[in-house]
Amino acid sequence: MKSLLRVLGYLKPYKKGVSFTLCFAVLTTLLDLVPPWLIKVIVDRLIDDNGTTLVYWAVAGLIGVYVARNLSNYQRIMFNNRVEQSVVFDMRSEAYKALHRLSINFFENRSTGELMSRVNDDVNNVERIFIDGVEQVITAVLTLTGITIILFYLHWQLALVALLPIPFLIWGACMFTGKAHSLYHIVQERAAQMNARLQDSISGIRETFAFNREQHEISRFENKSRDYCNGTLMVMRLWAIYSPAMMFLGSLGTIFILFYGIGLVRADEISVGSLVAFIGYLALFYTPINQLHSVNHMLQHALVSGERLFEIIDREPDVKEIPDAILPETNIRGKVEFQGVTFAYVTGKPAVENLSFKIQPGEKIALVGHTGSGKSTLVKLLLRFYDIDSGRIRVDGHSVSDLKISYLREQLGMVSQDPFLFNGTVAENILYGNVEASREQMEKAAQAANADDFITNLPEGYDTLVGERGVKLSGGEKHRIAIARTFLKDPPILILDEATASVDTDTETKIKEALVHLMAGRTTIVIAHRLSTLEGANRILVMKSGRLVDSGTHDNMIHEETEYAQLFRSQMHL
Repeated sequence: MKSLLRVLGYLKPYKKGVSFTLCFAVLTTLLDLVPPWLIKVIVDRLIDDNGTTLVYWAVAGLIGVYVARNLSNYQRIMFNNRVEQSVVFDMRSEAYKALHRLSINFFENRSTGELMSRVNDDVNNVERIFIDGVEQVITAVLTLTGITIILFYLHWQLALVALLPIPFLIWGACMFTGKAHSLYHIVQERAAQMNARLQDSISGIRETFAFNREQHEISRFENKSRDYCNGTLMVMRLWAIYSPAMMFLGSLGTIFILFYGIGLVRADEISVGSLVAFIGYLALFYTPINQLHSVNHMLQHALVSGERLFEIIDREPDVKEIPDAILPETNIRGKVEFQGVTFAYVTGKPAVENLSFKIQPGEKIALVGHTGSGKSTLVKLLLRFYDIDSGRIRVDGHSVSDLKISYLREQLGMVSQDPFLFNGTVAENILYGNVEASREQMEKAAQAANADDFITNLPEGYDTLVGERGVKLSGGEKHRIAIARTFLKDPPILILDEATASVDTDTETKIKEALVHLMAGRTTIVIAHRLSTLEGANRILVMKSGRLVDSGTHDNMIHEETEYAQLFRSQMHL
């Protein structure tokens, strides 16, 4: 229930719309209460064979009430939908903003499909409360209140008889709520797993085709889909028992009224018209009760979705910015210092341990070592994707933990081994380096990256769509677009993660030419997997098991029994 109250808190900015919705809901409810009374007048007049003119006026009034009721209901729905869509927009935006506030660790431990399920499906489930839930609850409560007053006004003993099933309806609702809430947790978790399987299989569709594993993937997806369907069926079975049972209990009220009411008519305690009106009001009375049962069904679904949604919104990032973080007025010069840095992804298993080194502004440093030696971890720590466990990382004398995170990351540019391109145009992907850059600046960056020649030969030039993750481009073309993007960002510190890997010789030459221009005047950290790419490095740092074991130039270390010499000989087969 705490989640529901919090969801309702999103209505505060839209008090005017909520007020209009409530006003038209009250008006609609009041108009709903008029027809049974007019029917009572008509029946009594016809039986008494008196007041024929009044009967026609009552029929005309009935028509007018129905017209006014539907016009009022139209306005209620329109105002409610405007408020509902505004609230859903706010919730989805807040969830999306929260995702961008969280740390890398959160995403590395969750699948993309699961997060998509929370931002899309869970928000949509909460949305149903606003579309069908809130307005139904309001109109139902107002209708029940109005009808109860009228029933007791008509005949209080008969009203008490009509309300006999109510305690059983309340008991049934409590039983259903307890069981349905836990079942919906299972359903939502299985839906997230199914979405994760779907997203993963679509992303890897080329590998599926290449390995001829279509049937294997279909089987895996169907297993997740079947689990989801079975979970949904568990809820539906519960609802299939609950809903008819509640409707049956509600119908007992009408039976009680007929048994007791016929005796009252015969005893002349009430008129036939009053009994007809009583049955009419009772039908209206149990309709909102049935609506409340349906809302309770939706509510349990929405509450689970709300809990999952607020889990993201409320989650605190692992990497936090201090309140008085430093925001320098100028770009950094590029001096980097690691001082006794230790960090572990898993407690007790350090990825880097007691690491210390300095990089001077404009210096080109190469990081080498076997896979898992901690090279990529250093980059993540410098970008402050993770916070170190001990030691200190400084940039131009400032601890990275003291700097504004946005400022720190703006000072670093990265070209990775497998650059990520968004599903947009070539121009949009290059402009990601500086969204405020002009078209001319963007094209100059592409020229500096040796990318302009192939881009202009694309079907739509710079406006060509690259496909998901740049699937329409070759590896070398994606690398050059990534380099152009970094040129446009113009960072003082550059990180290169084997940017020439897996490309042909001609393309590698073009990429290297672009990188020479890109590295000029910048502090550069090169993560080298192939030692043949280390030409031009001022210093080489050799890592092993998270420690710095060698440091120096190629010429100094190759002639000694160093870790670097062993790596070099193994790669060159010497």
